[in-house]
Amino acid sequence: MTEIDWSLDGYDYELPPDRIAQNPVVPRDSSRLLAVDSPSSQQHRIFRDLPDLLEPGDLLVLNNTRVLPARLYGHKPNGPAVEILLMEERDRNCWLALVKPGKRLKLGAKIEFDPICHEEAAGPCCCIPQGAVATLTDRLTATVIERDDATGGRLLEFNLPTEMSLIPFLDEYGHVPLPPYIDNSQAAPEQYQTVYADRPGAIAAPTAGLHFTEEVFSRLQQRGIETTFVTLHVGVGTFRPVEVADVTTHRMHGEWVEVSPATVEKIRETQARGGRIIAVGTTAVRALEGAAAATATPIADFPLQPFSGQTNLFIYPGYKWRVVDGMITNFHLPRSTLLMMISAMIGRSRVLDLYREAIAQQYRFYSFGDAMLILPEAYAIEEGID
Repeated sequence: MTEIDWSLDGYDYELPPDRIAQNPVVPRDSSRLLAVDSPSSQQHRIFRDLPDLLEPGDLLVLNNTRVLPARLYGHKPNGPAVEILLMEERDRNCWLALVKPGKRLKLGAKIEFDPICHEEAAGPCCCIPQGAVATLTDRLTATVIERDDATGGRLLEFNLPTEMSLIPFLDEYGHVPLPPYIDNSQAAPEQYQTVYADRPGAIAAPTAGLHFTEEVFSRLQQRGIETTFVTLHVGVGTFRPVEVADVTTHRMHGEWVEVSPATVEKIRETQARGGRIIAVGTTAVRALEGAAAATATPIADFPLQPFSGQTNLFIYPGYKWRVVDGMITNFHLPRSTLLMMISAMIGRSRVLDLYREAIAQQYRFYSFGDAMLILPEAYAIEEGID
């Protein structure tokens, strides 16, 4: 490691604006795949080739979180418009949210939301959830009850009784929140979900998983490559910008993780027979490594135990890997914690060289963009830090 590996300026690169993908490819598995197969070589492939690039006995670990329609538009009573992005539920129907314009929303301020009308209908909006009218009259409301200094967000208390959850109402009031760099997209909301998403709770998709199709899963099974799932509800921690020159002093915001006993056992069995653990996406990496960091004990004979809770693990060059052997990932923003995580696996200089090649070869970047496969052969594990 050198000082530049821990300097924020070491993670800059120039990306032409037209390389930012605004729409997903169809079909999903026709995206391009940059397969990094040694410390000095790589292949330009198509994502549907993935089964041929892995070995029988490998285990893919995927994040099954589902993106919430977490962007809501409302207004102060008889006042200006308000936009909120839900980040996480802190207490029953009390949500941490990013709010625009935040300066106008003091403690005690009330926000009113109207349901999204999906079709024309006479009388009350047809989109109000069944059974909700008696409780909510004609709209959903929230009250600002606290400011969160760590994120600059607000804690909002929604006008729902404790026996009801806000999540079912989000389909009627909320929008799937695409990242701000996607500003000219015709994608349907379901195209920003993985085909296996079934655990609602994220504010952004685990985008490395967007390339998978049922056909790819079928070919993986035929090749003897197994799959298992973890859950990490993608939140502000994944995308919060690094604002310190020395990246080692950056502090990650926690995100909720669950690694089940069944997944731990599958990983244990895979490693026992010599198979490799390939994480699908940086969020799956963080779930596995975060769970291992939280559950590891000096007397344990296996670095990973079942875990459910928050992780604020930050992976950057020098990190000592506990579980993951390789990963599938998209191309990430400059100066981001995600770029630093990739660099912890194959080195910062190597990553930036690969990004320059991807740009030259017209790869598509970011959430709806192409993918990279980092095979275990691409790096040598070095002594790092816990």
